[in-house]
Amino acid sequence: MGSAEPSRRGIRIAIDRGGTFTDCVGNPGTGKMEDDILIKLLSVDPANYEDAPLEGIRRLLSRFTGKEIPRGQPLDTSQIESIRMGTTVATNALLERKGEDIAMVVTKGFKDCLAIGNQSRPNIFALNIRKPEVLYKTVVEIDERVTLEDYAEDPERNSTEAKSIEEAGEEAELVKGLSGEAVRILQRPEEDRIRKQLKEVYDNGLRSIAVCLMHGYTYPRHEALVGKIAREVGFEHVSLSHELMPMIKLVPRATSACADAYLTPAIRKYIDGFSKGFEGGLGSKSVKREEGSKGARCEFMQSDGGLVDVDIFSGLKAILSGPAGGVVGYALTSYDPQTKIPVIGFDMGGTSTDVSRYGAGRYDHVFETTTAGVTIQSPQLDINTVAAGGGSRLFWRNGLFVVGPESASAHPGPACYRKGGPLTITDANLFLGRLLPDFFPKIFGKNEDEGLDAEASEKLFHELSAEINKEVAGDNKDKEMSLDEVAYGFIKIANETMTRPIRSLTEARGHDTSKHRLATFGGAGGQHAVAIAEALGITQILVHRYSSVLSAYGMALADVVDERQEPESTVWSDVKDVREYLQAKMKDLKTKSTATLKGQGFEEDQIHFEEYLNLRYRGTESALMVIRPSKEDADKEVDGDEWAFGKAFVKQHEQEFGFTLPDRDIIVDDVRARGIGKTFEGLEKTVDQQLKEIKPNDIGKGEKQYASRKVYFEGGRQDTSIYKLEDLKTGDRIKGPAIIADGTQTIVVTPGASALLINTHVVINIGESDGQDKQIDTKEVDPILLSIFAHRFMAIAEQMGRALQKTSVSTNVKERLDYSCALFDSEGGLVANAPHLPVHLGSMSTCVRKQASIWKGKLKKGDVLVSNHPMFGGTHLPDITVITPAFSGDKIIFYVASRAHHADIGGILPGSMPPHSRELFQEGAAIKSEKLVSEGHFNEKRITELLLDEPGEYPGCSGTRCLSDNINDLKAQVAANQKGINLISTLMSDYGEEVVQFYMTNIQLNAEKSVRSLLKDVYKRFEGQDLSAVDYMDDGSPIKLKVTIDPEKGEAVFDFSGTGPEVYGNINAPEAVTYSAIIYCLRCLISEDIPLNQGCLAPIHVRIPKKSFLSPSDNAAVVGGNVLTSQRVTDVVLKAFRACAASQGDTNNLTFGFGGTSIAKDGAGAGARTETKGFGYYETIAGGSGAGPTWNGTDGVHTHMTNTRITDSEVFERRYPVLLREFGLREGSKGRGAHVGGEGVVRDIEFRIPVQVSILSERRVYHPWGMNGGGDAECGLNVWVRRIERGGVDRNSDSRKDGAGKEEKGEEIEFRYINLGAKNTASMKPGERIIVYTPGGGGWGKEGDESQVKDRADPKKAWRGGSLAERQATAEASA
Repeated sequence: MGSAEPSRRGIRIAIDRGGTFTDCVGNPGTGKMEDDILIKLLSVDPANYEDAPLEGIRRLLSRFTGKEIPRGQPLDTSQIESIRMGTTVATNALLERKGEDIAMVVTKGFKDCLAIGNQSRPNIFALNIRKPEVLYKTVVEIDERVTLEDYAEDPERNSTEAKSIEEAGEEAELVKGLSGEAVRILQRPEEDRIRKQLKEVYDNGLRSIAVCLMHGYTYPRHEALVGKIAREVGFEHVSLSHELMPMIKLVPRATSACADAYLTPAIRKYIDGFSKGFEGGLGSKSVKREEGSKGARCEFMQSDGGLVDVDIFSGLKAILSGPAGGVVGYALTSYDPQTKIPVIGFDMGGTSTDVSRYGAGRYDHVFETTTAGVTIQSPQLDINTVAAGGGSRLFWRNGLFVVGPESASAHPGPACYRKGGPLTITDANLFLGRLLPDFFPKIFGKNEDEGLDAEASEKLFHELSAEINKEVAGDNKDKEMSLDEVAYGFIKIANETMTRPIRSLTEARGHDTSKHRLATFGGAGGQHAVAIAEALGITQILVHRYSSVLSAYGMALADVVDERQEPESTVWSDVKDVREYLQAKMKDLKTKSTATLKGQGFEEDQIHFEEYLNLRYRGTESALMVIRPSKEDADKEVDGDEWAFGKAFVKQHEQEFGFTLPDRDIIVDDVRARGIGKTFEGLEKTVDQQLKEIKPNDIGKGEKQYASRKVYFEGGRQDTSIYKLEDLKTGDRIKGPAIIADGTQTIVVTPGASALLINTHVVINIGESDGQDKQIDTKEVDPILLSIFAHRFMAIAEQMGRALQKTSVSTNVKERLDYSCALFDSEGGLVANAPHLPVHLGSMSTCVRKQASIWKGKLKKGDVLVSNHPMFGGTHLPDITVITPAFSGDKIIFYVASRAHHADIGGILPGSMPPHSRELFQEGAAIKSEKLVSEGHFNEKRITELLLDEPGEYPGCSGTRCLSDNINDLKAQVAANQKGINLISTLMSDYGEEVVQFYMTNIQLNAEKSVRSLLKDVYKRFEGQDLSAVDYMDDGSPIKLKVTIDPEKGEAVFDFSGTGPEVYGNINAPEAVTYSAIIYCLRCLISEDIPLNQGCLAPIHVRIPKKSFLSPSDNAAVVGGNVLTSQRVTDVVLKAFRACAASQGDTNNLTFGFGGTSIAKDGAGAGARTETKGFGYYETIAGGSGAGPTWNGTDGVHTHMTNTRITDSEVFERRYPVLLREFGLREGSKGRGAHVGGEGVVRDIEFRIPVQVSILSERRVYHPWGMNGGGDAECGLNVWVRRIERGGVDRNSDSRKDGAGKEEKGEEIEFRYINLGAKNTASMKPGERIIVYTPGGGGWGKEGDESQVKDRADPKKAWRGGSLAERQATAEASA
């Protein structure tokens, strides 16, 4: 890396400023790798320099020019061609919440839209609910309103024609929006009023605002007006949501606008300071300057993998600035467009591990992702942070080895960093000899001049091993584990923890992990790469020579990008008019983009485009961003038609979801153009070209060896050769075990693998497995294997879930992920369940056990069972369970099952969730026990009878209203079960049937042990106290509970004697629901991750009086039991344990719609079926959570047994004929106390056509109680705002007159406010409303007492992100 003469104005510099280190790559202008200079320096070193990137550039310029440039002197830009940077300034400001103070401007009625968000909670088992705090200081509500005239669920597909505002005129009430939809203007904003409101905010010292108004993505005029006034008032930064990302969805768009307003000023401040260090300034404007010294080009990396000129770099696009460089780096150096082998990027640093994928020659983008608790709507590379990196902490918990999610972070760092830090993965690698202190920078200790401290790591391993051996081996010395075994156990668990999400990421997109290469980079990646690749079935690993500075190198290779997007609503068609209309829109976007890129100095021939349409099937929300087919693909697949977006969408949908919907329209949601200014012409030779030409030279033992040491691999320590990377030549091949290292990275080559050096990379080929196959003992439990099997069983349930989501058709399963998949032992005992939905946890095994006993000895291979009846382990009828036995010979060795929520299964109302059902038949099809598949044959005739014919025979009832969806989803459930069986068969062929069965049993025993120790702890805490509680349903039915704990055995009796009798209504709850509530409460009280399985219930004995409403008879209605009574049971259990005050204790189930199937009962047409086409909608609404001993309650959130998301306000109005008047917090509804409860919400919906509206709710009579002297919260209230024509009004009535007015005919109308009670249904006319006021949460402690609130940070907060975290959150939000 010697210095090379710079060509005149040719120096190119690329910098990645990371959390710990800043990496710099400089080239004198030759573009050759051998002329590069690499510098690594600390990101924060105030004793030596103020700004790390500036210091890096100073050092590079000194090296290139041969002259030492003094610190503090402005740098001469005359020899610099370009500076490219990635920065963590935005990410850090977001993580530490140190951005600019801002105000949010939003439509009246939506001031709390971000406080409520999508109403789900981030951690399903946390009683102390922590939602990310909002970014704004204050909110301004603007009195303006527009809505969409038509609705997507209209069975008649009506479409209103409208003119653009230019044609229709300023006063028009109906205009055409940007998306082509008809927009109705209901309330125009008043300029003077807005000016006054904004002036007030300005006078309070705020200088940055974010503006997001309802439907601003398609009708941006009101937002633009607010922006204009704000600039006139003097605001320095104004973020308008429609300019940042004109996509539907109010909450993500508002969050994005807030993030931009919050972060951009911080970035501008940083850039201004940085630019002052250069003589002529930076950016394309400074380059064009006529007088004075010219500046240098300077571009910043954006989250989408493209560079942008320093002058237009904004906060919203900066959040993944650093990691994006790494993706570009490995994508452009590891992917070969000829062989097209896709690559998985594995970036393991000190504080996080990022995973991504690159295939088909383009980046995977996501358009909605959460970083540091903020959901951003903007194109970002799909980078998934899956673990806390080398700093992941090591724990022994509940008999299992646990790695992370807690991190030692950069300070104090791992134990070996000499700052008294905890034990981490880095320490385990150091202890096992896989990390070499000689090659690690000496920057530790008091004077920052010492190396890693191996003794500190060893001391902590001694302590941890002693703790583990005491529990595992007791006095038996033979069973003790050595320090090596313990440390290596943690490495294995860390690899298992990282492998699961990598598999999820690739498989969720329909790809097979084993068909990829693994590109590893980041400081710790090389130590784990071989094990990760082996677990994923990958046989080749690529480690770039610059792997530890690959993010910076990626900046040097990246292109400048300009993204443009506009909303749309057209139905895709191959007809000429539609194509020409979309092509014109695309051309307009490309023209704007070209102008921007030319302004940054690009010539026409350097600019090219990726063109996309965002497409989805009508009635679904799974949109796919589809790229315009390349000429090569078009010639091969679609007869040369390069605008065959429709065919490309169908192909992509088939690949990603496993099916297509040929009878449905394809809707265009957005038109997007990605303009690319080409600066990188491709490497001289790709990896595959180099591999073809290379002649490997096998290095003999001892040859070129730097040192040798004993390193631990599977089975023991082995003599391992150590090589310095710079001592090896291209073509050298080294057989494992070996370690290759330089100053920045350590690559571990395991036994059975080999490493080959090519010009650009170290290529590791994996041969036989790491070490010898060891015989696994099934007499004693190995805690490492137990931890591994916990992951493996969970991974199988997760993969079943992905198969189910991929092949299902209904929105409930595909988009809301309202399903559970699980694995059971041969007795039907739960082994693993994913996702962890509280309400399914205890009940699925009841169902499987029941079916196993009914069909004992009668099942054959290829049989599949189906059931949903509450007496057979069901919860409520829409949840249908499909069960498949797995055989070894004639013996059933385990079961797999999947349960999915079906949108309709018949009954008296659409949606099968009637608020006033009295008998089970009114709630739809009830299936006790049937064969869905007999020896491989799907019994469609019988399932049609069960779902369609039989329910319709009851008075006033219909059969299912969506039979084809039911059948498709049932087939998807069968396929998911089959996937589970195949995966376990693979596990058995790897480990043997006996071993898998042994650990299936022991994982349950482990959970049992955790619960027993919890119960012993609880007994100590409450010694001698009475653990009993009572609470009431709104009809006065009591739920009584007395808990008796046996402290010796760690067992408990939950006795519900005294609970009220079965109810002639629908709040009866099957026994399975009570079991689920108990498991959920115990898991909340343990507050640690334990395997949730049958073992949790082993020490629990539940006594429920028969014929009470917690153990009702066969035909009792139960729909409210699952969604309402389950919440009350939870409240009672937590009350008995004095855990926290009551939460809202309700799910506020609201349904509306019209249409359905009816059967004529008599006359000539008796038995004839008539179907009215319509739609149905169902939602649950959040409330307040209860306060506890160390926390305040949370406002507007779902609690306990439910966690469903609410439909976004804009999507709600686009899909249904409604106007959402208000969705905000209900002030004053929380319980008071030393710790206050959470506020409930107000949801005010106006209907625009006649619909049937039903509400099923609780806590309308009995208040959510406070605890420990805390105050009760307010009850809920359901109000029907009814429209009465004046002629029919009682003249003496004192009903509310507000809103009374005159109809066109001169008829007076009046609005009456009518209390609907907790459970009711009403036919509502256009203009009528339902207002749901949900309950708050109770308070804790007497008001005025000293607060004991503790602030506990979520260990995952810093690193959850990408499509994977989004998927997991969606799954957890389907309860």
